[in-house]
Amino acid sequence: MSYPLPSGARAWQERTRRFVTEELIPYEVEAEMNHGELPPEIRKRHRDKAREIGLYALAIPKSLGGQELTMLEQTVIQEEIGKVTNALGWCYSSTPPWMVAACSPFQMERWVKPNIRGERHECYAITEADAGSDVDGIKATARREGDQYVLNGEKWHVTSANHADHFIFQAKLVGGPHEGAHCLFFIDMDAPGIELVRTPAYSHNYAAHHPIYRFKDVRVPVSHRIGEEGDGMGFTYDWFRYERIGIAARCCGAAARLIDEATAFAKERQAFGQAIAGYQAVQFMLADSVTELWAARLITYRTAEEIDAGADVKVSHAQCAVAKLYASEMANRVADRAVQIFGGRGYMRENVAERFFRELRVDRIWEGTSEIQRLIIANGLYKRGQSALIE
Repeated sequence: MSYPLPSGARAWQERTRRFVTEELIPYEVEAEMNHGELPPEIRKRHRDKAREIGLYALAIPKSLGGQELTMLEQTVIQEEIGKVTNALGWCYSSTPPWMVAACSPFQMERWVKPNIRGERHECYAITEADAGSDVDGIKATARREGDQYVLNGEKWHVTSANHADHFIFQAKLVGGPHEGAHCLFFIDMDAPGIELVRTPAYSHNYAAHHPIYRFKDVRVPVSHRIGEEGDGMGFTYDWFRYERIGIAARCCGAAARLIDEATAFAKERQAFGQAIAGYQAVQFMLADSVTELWAARLITYRTAEEIDAGADVKVSHAQCAVAKLYASEMANRVADRAVQIFGGRGYMRENVAERFFRELRVDRIWEGTSEIQRLIIANGLYKRGQSALIE
């Protein structure tokens, strides 16, 4: 039984599915064998095609040039994007919705509107060597001096920095009435005092890198501060909620792809005189995978619908944690089973199961580890009760 998606969401699902199947998946192996890179003309074609079918600024109001999609519509899009490996689905940008309310008219013109049009690209400089899921543990500082702030700190895992032209930098205020509170700042990449420390190699092969940057006495005008002093953590939590439901959706897409691929292989692969699909051990792995995927998809879709219905933001915070926790751990289990079903082939980099086995592991880490999601869920349960979260 298919989920009763509204016609608009179903249309976006089908449109994105065709794009992923016809344009992106055929290039997975080539990207894998070339460190995630594809020829520039192929990359451009993917970006152009994505924009042609409407994959840009999904959450942004139409008055600003965006698509103004519901969260459910964005979720089904993300699910389809999750079916492709090597981050080939990252061929479009979707300006985070919190910026529209948070940014000043100057910031809208300089960074946000060009981002919506695909002319500029941001990256987040939040995580540090000793502060990951515990964002409040960051040591980066912002000290106000007249009409400027002086920023210092070292940031790790700055995803997609090699494709960006400006940072969103998070720091703690030093001095002044809001000392210790968090602030976000726009920083153009050519600002003096920014040093690329190194670009580590990661388990996955993505064209989007995750470098380490050092910021030493970087000066930005007060006009580059996003919101008021002390607003930074609230904006970050908003971003985390948006990203967590996106991760949950992409994990559902990855699991669906793996189940389809493993099922097709099991029907063809012969062992001891019959297709391995006939063996109970394989049947159980596929059955468990389908069951868990369905549960994860229901959680993720309902979380999106609750957001669209205007659920209390603190309830949504816990529900997004539920979705990310369950879907990311589900997808990792499905990937492990898929490798087992493919056997030796599942250990080859040209195989989709091997690639997802590596790529999905980070979904239990970034935007808050599984352990952090459990703390968020338990905290929501203590404060609001079970009925507020899941009934």
